[in-house]
Amino acid sequence: MLSRLSVLYCVAFLLTGCAAPETLLNREAERLHLTRSVVQGTDFQHLVYFHKTHDQDGELHVYLDGDGSPWLRHRFVSGNPTPRNPLVLRLMAQDPALSVYLGRPCYFGFGARPPCSAMLWTDQRYSNTVIDSMIAALRNIRHLLRSQKAVLIGFSGGGTLAMLMAERLEDVDGIVTIAGNLDPDAWTDRHHYAPLTGSENPARHPPLPGSIFQLHLAGEKDTNVSPDLIRSALQRQPSPQLIVLPEADHDCCWEQPWPFILKKIDAASP
Repeated sequence: MLSRLSVLYCVAFLLTGCAAPETLLNREAERLHLTRSVVQGTDFQHLVYFHKTHDQDGELHVYLDGDGSPWLRHRFVSGNPTPRNPLVLRLMAQDPALSVYLGRPCYFGFGARPPCSAMLWTDQRYSNTVIDSMIAALRNIRHLLRSQKAVLIGFSGGGTLAMLMAERLEDVDGIVTIAGNLDPDAWTDRHHYAPLTGSENPARHPPLPGSIFQLHLAGEKDTNVSPDLIRSALQRQPSPQLIVLPEADHDCCWEQPWPFILKKIDAASP
């Protein structure tokens, strides 16, 4: 007899067809002249894209994507949570700094490999298991690139991970979040979703050190992670800067102002 999870996977497959979102992202990465690789984390492998640059000894910009598609129609567990929108790749392609896109464990076609389970992209998407593997993978990348300083740049749920990773990483100069889900508990309450009981919540952790600059971007038209949710989550943080872009929603209209944001990051970096 099929388990309940197996039945959900079968339904998810029927709903999504044979599309492989990692294939679409790979094509976009090739178009943007990004270099694909795989890096080991803890017990998990992570897909990464490197943005080639002549500055191999500068500050490393680490791009962290959103949650992708952990659920289908808010009901069925997705068999492949890989993001469908290449927004973060396109932002990184504009960045003249040494940059890397760091994928999450069990995304990009790795979800069927042990010890992956659907819990790691649903309830436990911001768990210590995920955070520890992201940090281990990033340390391996920094060793490879000989980069000592880093700025974490996270979109949506990637902003959650950026805040949680910065607590445990050495030599983080700054954090930039784009429509960041900085208080998952308030977010699930707002949308009447089930609580992410296996995840950490940065809004319930001690504030980050004041030595880490924080720049947070919100879209005025964002109904997923609205500016008021972000503003409330930042109340305890030391000197965070919040910029609300009037034409942006959750997914749209971040590429055009990105060069301006990159200049602000550069000016804020020590």
